[in-house]
Amino acid sequence: MKKNILSKLAVSFACIVLSSFSVLATVYPVQRHSKKQKTEKPNIVYIMGDDLTSQSISAYGGILSKVFQTPNMDRIADEGIKLTNCFVTNSICAPSRAAILTGQYSQNNGVYTLADKLDSRHPTVAKHLHDAGYYTGMIGKWHLKTKPQGFDYYSILPGQGRYDDPEFISTGEWNKNPDFEMKHGKVNKGYCTDIICNKAINFLKGREKSKPFMLMCHFKAPHRNWIYAPRFEHIFDGITMPEPANLLDTYQTKREYANRLALKMENFIAPSDLRVPKPKNMTRDEERHWAYQAYIKNYLRCVAGVDENVGRILKYLDDNNLTKNTIVVITGDQGFFMGEHGFFDKRLMYEEALHMPLLIRYPREIKAGTVNSDITMNIDFAPTFMDYAGLKRPTEMQGVSFRKNLVGKTPKDWRKSMYYRYWMNCDGSHHVTAHYGIRTERYKLIYFYGLPLGKLGAINRPYTPDWELYDLKNDPNEMKNIYDDPSNKPLIKELKEKLLQLKCKYNDMDIVYPEMVKLDKEYFWDKGENPYNN
Repeated sequence: MKKNILSKLAVSFACIVLSSFSVLATVYPVQRHSKKQKTEKPNIVYIMGDDLTSQSISAYGGILSKVFQTPNMDRIADEGIKLTNCFVTNSICAPSRAAILTGQYSQNNGVYTLADKLDSRHPTVAKHLHDAGYYTGMIGKWHLKTKPQGFDYYSILPGQGRYDDPEFISTGEWNKNPDFEMKHGKVNKGYCTDIICNKAINFLKGREKSKPFMLMCHFKAPHRNWIYAPRFEHIFDGITMPEPANLLDTYQTKREYANRLALKMENFIAPSDLRVPKPKNMTRDEERHWAYQAYIKNYLRCVAGVDENVGRILKYLDDNNLTKNTIVVITGDQGFFMGEHGFFDKRLMYEEALHMPLLIRYPREIKAGTVNSDITMNIDFAPTFMDYAGLKRPTEMQGVSFRKNLVGKTPKDWRKSMYYRYWMNCDGSHHVTAHYGIRTERYKLIYFYGLPLGKLGAINRPYTPDWELYDLKNDPNEMKNIYDDPSNKPLIKELKEKLLQLKCKYNDMDIVYPEMVKLDKEYFWDKGENPYNN
């Protein structure tokens, strides 16, 4: 049995290696579709907060919902559906945005790290919908370095953008810089979240009324360094924020990589991040308590601005008789740590960074107040939007439409697990080790391999590869790594085989990296189970 499985894997390795080179080298043509509409196509309003996480949206009922509510985002959940198991494939801004647009993993769209560009020739959901007759707009944070394509109108922040008096680069403004969004744009006076919403509403007002539309509204907030509008200064006065149970985690069952992570509460640089005087002579635990309170309040003040402006967009749809035929999506570009394990930021495959919030309303099709727990991923967004637009999923897209899932008709062959990979090894700021893994409905297996593999922004640092295994049913907070428990060997073997199957499926075969082949012989495979030798 073992030999047969490994033989099949070896064949898959060879097939995938050949196909992966073809996939990466090919620029797919955009499908052409008739512009004749048999039925009225739905509009799409896609709203994304930068680092917006489900813990900050009160519809998800986390500990912070006791002191902070998001009524406008909650409205989408109340009038539509809340997804509880939506996952990011690479928990960092640019790669996730590329995955959302292309429906592909990093290894297929070429955006592995923050330093990579999205090839402007690459097919995207915007190009497909535009070609099918949609009026398309992109407002806010772009962060993919090349000029936005497939949009009738765009107005984007250069790079990360800034909160106060931000600059924007808009359609028709020539930018000679090879990194399109790294050049200065035109200054817009005011607060970034408000301005992005103003631009989004102006796009809707000025759209071509004869066409369905897709608007991608990408807020900068609540991204670090959490500068909020002055009107939210006092919303938490006198309030002590609830703390996650594992804020003071000591990482006892984790390894070397956990100790060198630079995304702990004590890693905050007070002047730029927390903007409050830091007390002296605190213990580690005292510093975590102190930093958490300042961090969470600033973060949520930014979320308050996002929620308020979501309400403005919803009001425009209501006032202009657009609500019934418009799909509204609320999400983030990945999850985010809100003090769990003592962390902020994302990148790691732990639940808080892996989970994406996802709320969807479409009155014509989705029943109000429903909840879905199927495993969905950010690569599924593009094919789902195309499904609603009456278009077939392009062959290059690795995600699949979850339209049926949203109405309670989950396909029998729907996925039971998902594959994750973070490529940006030990970057200079956060020191997160490159890793990949599998997340099933109950278990999570993570391989911290720690090699840069020639990727931009990845650093080669001495590190011993390691594994983590979590039982999410009995340990939902991922506090106890059970990889070394001898009784779990059969489970680990099963998960590794499933992990390899997913790597094959998504064209992510490490046989193309000689250093990974060498590493895997020692750390991935049990003795005698190395298909590279076949």
